Amino acid sequence: MIDIAIPGFGRLVLTELVCDYNGTLARDGLLLAPARELLPRVADVLRIHVVTADTHGTAQAELDGLPCELTVLGPDAQAKAKAALVEGLGAGRVAAVGNGRNDAGMLKVAALGIGVVGDEGIAVEAIASSRIVCRSIADALELLTRPRRLVATLRD
Repeated sequence: MIDIAIPGFGRLVLTELVCDYNGTLARDGLLLAPARELLPRVADVLRIHVVTADTHGTAQAELDGLPCELTVLGPDAQAKAKAALVEGLGAGRVAAVGNGRNDAGMLKVAALGIGVVGDEGIAVEAIASSRIVCRSIADALELLTRPRRLVATLRD
């Protein structure tokens, strides 16, 4: 759990992390090395959920052995499904990380939405729905392993 008071922002009590897969944790279906390294550290403090349409059909194999739950979505209404997953977990306890237009809803409803500018870029809708935008998945996951950094970014 992450429990941190942020002056002028409020208290964050996080127990769940929901991550988009392609474009956020992975490139062209292959898990990025920093994600492979950092997900176990994040799992020490948050339960991890990875959500994807699995465009490349590789998510299960790439995430094998990592401490996360995988949800593969159908091709329709992905944005609504991602937001519904966050809401079902209790949005007030969720940090969400993504980069795509279909991630904007989950980023907005989560207690902490983190946009990631990866090799695919980031959709403007995802930026507008994020509390924080990071330049890489490594930076985003490091925020969750070093929550004092959240204070520096989000305080009033």
